[in-house]
Amino acid sequence: MVVESKYYDILGVSPTATEVEIKKAYRKLALKYHPDKNPDAGDKFKEISHAYEILSDETTRNVYDTYGEEGLSGGGGGGPGGMNAEDLFSQLFGGGGGGMFGGGGGGRRPAGPRRGKDMMHQLKVSLEDLYMGKTSKLALQKNILCVKCDGKGGKEGAVQMCRGCNGQGVRIMMRQMGPMVQQMQVQCEACHGAGEQINEKDRCKHCLGKKIMSERKILEVHVERGMRDGQKITFTSEGDQAPGILPGDIIIVLDEKAHPRFTRKGDDLIYEAKIDLLTALAGGQFAVPHLDDRVLMVSVIPGEAIQPDMIKVVPNEGMPMPRVDSRGHLFIKFTVEFPQANWTDENTLKKLESILPPRKEVPTFANKHVEEVVLADATNYQGRSGSSAYEEDEEEHQQGGPGVQCAQQ
Repeated sequence: MVVESKYYDILGVSPTATEVEIKKAYRKLALKYHPDKNPDAGDKFKEISHAYEILSDETTRNVYDTYGEEGLSGGGGGGPGGMNAEDLFSQLFGGGGGGMFGGGGGGRRPAGPRRGKDMMHQLKVSLEDLYMGKTSKLALQKNILCVKCDGKGGKEGAVQMCRGCNGQGVRIMMRQMGPMVQQMQVQCEACHGAGEQINEKDRCKHCLGKKIMSERKILEVHVERGMRDGQKITFTSEGDQAPGILPGDIIIVLDEKAHPRFTRKGDDLIYEAKIDLLTALAGGQFAVPHLDDRVLMVSVIPGEAIQPDMIKVVPNEGMPMPRVDSRGHLFIKFTVEFPQANWTDENTLKKLESILPPRKEVPTFANKHVEEVVLADATNYQGRSGSSAYEEDEEEHQQGGPGVQCAQQ
C-alpha cells in the first residue's frame, strides 16, 4: 500500500504500474501538454514532468510510496522537483536545442532517507517449473524494527547522543612513536560505536536497546510461465529494517537446474531423439514426454530418410513466452541407431540391394598397385602399437621424461 497516490493520479496510472507503463503514460501526456504545442499548459507540463521524475527513479519512488511528499526534500530547476521539466523532456525524447524537443543541463534528484542494502537469494527451479509456472515458499531471516519500542531502543527520550564522540561513534587518538605522532581513529568505548547511549534501566527489554530484532519471513515467490535462468523477482522494501533508513529490496534470482531430456535455448527447446534405422528410412513414430503431463507422438514420414544429427522442428511446442499468448519451438536432433553386426542373412541383404539406392562406383587407379584388405574390430588391436604407446609417452611427459630423470640423477 502507498501512503498517497497523487503522482500516480497525475500520470493516470495505478500505484502498481511498471516502469514501462509509467514511461509510456508520461510520453503521451508530455507530448500533449508541452508548452510548444499547448502554450497554456505550462504548469500542467511541469506537474506531469515532476510526477514522472519521482516515479521513474526506483529510490525516490520508494520514498514517495513510504512517506509521501513529506519524505521528499531538495529542489532546484524550473519545476517543482529537482530537474527542469524541459531537461527531463529532452532526456526522454532526445534533442539538444530549444523548442519542443529542446533542453539542456540538469539538476540533482530529490534527496531522501538513506536506503538499505538489497538482499539477494537464489531459488533453484526445474525446467518443468519454468514451463508450467509455480509458487514457492521461501523462508529467510531478516531484521525488523523492534515492535515494543518502535525502533527507538528504549523509553521515549531515553536515547541520548554520546558526549564522548559527539555522536560519531569513533574517536581520534594521538600516539607518540619516537619523533612521529600517529593519528588513529578508534571505536568509541562509551557507546561501542553506536554514537548514542541509553541508560541500562531505560533500555527496551525486548531488543535490549539494539532497536532491531530478527524475524523469520516467509515469501511466496510466483514463478511465471516462461521465466528464464538468472531472471530476478523483486520484493520491494522487504529487506532488513533499521532506524532512519528505507528497507532495501529482497531479490530472488532464479537458478535453473539441468534437465535430463531437454536443453533450453531462449524460448526454444532442444530434444535429442534416438530412432532405429527402420524408422529413419521407412517412417514410424516415437514418443517425446513433454514438460507437462502430455506425451508428443512424433511421426516420421515414410521415405523421409532421417540422417544422423539431422534437426527437425515441431512448431509452437517450446517454452511459453511471458505475457504473450505464444510459444517457442521444439527442435529435435536425431541419433540413428544401426543394427548389430550379423543381424540378418545373406538373402535379406540381397533384397536390400534391390531396394536401397545403388552403391557408388569404386574409382579406378591407373598405374597403381591395388591391394584388397579386410576391416577388423579395432578393440582387438588397441594396446599393441596405438593407444598404449601414446599412454606411455604421455606418462613420461608428465613425469618429466627420461632426459629429466637422468639430469636429476
